[in-house]
Amino acid sequence: MSKFTLYALEGWGSAIVEAALATAGLDYVIETVDPRGEGRDRLLRLNPLGQLPTLVLPDGRVMTESAAIILHISELRPEAGLAPSADDPSRPEFLRWLIFLIAAVYPTFAVGDLPERWIAGKKAQADLTRGAIEQRCRTWRMVEVAAKGPWFLGERFSAIDLYIGAMTHWRPTRSWFEANCPKLHAIALKADAHPGAAKVWKRNFA
Repeated sequence: MSKFTLYALEGWGSAIVEAALATAGLDYVIETVDPRGEGRDRLLRLNPLGQLPTLVLPDGRVMTESAAIILHISELRPEAGLAPSADDPSRPEFLRWLIFLIAAVYPTFAVGDLPERWIAGKKAQADLTRGAIEQRCRTWRMVEVAAKGPWFLGERFSAIDLYIGAMTHWRPTRSWFEANCPKLHAIALKADAHPGAAKVWKRNFA
């Protein structure tokens, strides 16, 4: 196997890794799977959590967890600018907010979008979803305060902008960001037009 194989579903978090692979100019193929149904058994053989993205490296090894994958891609293709170098003054800030997106924002989707995994009863599930969205909005406002513009880190693009570009398509959706987090909304629009990722966004979010 000479290419990366990305297990993905249109519009899901796998779009972020797909955009990183495209930006880095790495050869990859997409294996479409739905963690909720068709292809789940195939996905579980690679990733016991049954989550996307799941990436199979050219040598057959499996990577999961989008932040780990992003950092690996950035090390393979540092010229793509996905992450500041170790001696770059913006590196600590990049690492902080990359992990913040994964640890603080992303879990609100895992809980709020699939409440039946965590709690029984329609009312309780609706309350859980509502609470998760409220928490998501609070955490996004924290990211908004930290954003510099025109990219998240300022003048330089990074993988954080790919996360913002993809995740602002999800609830509470772009209209909320335009009204409440204008810096993040502007970054998302800029990410939409990023030459390395524009085709990926079109495939996933058109």
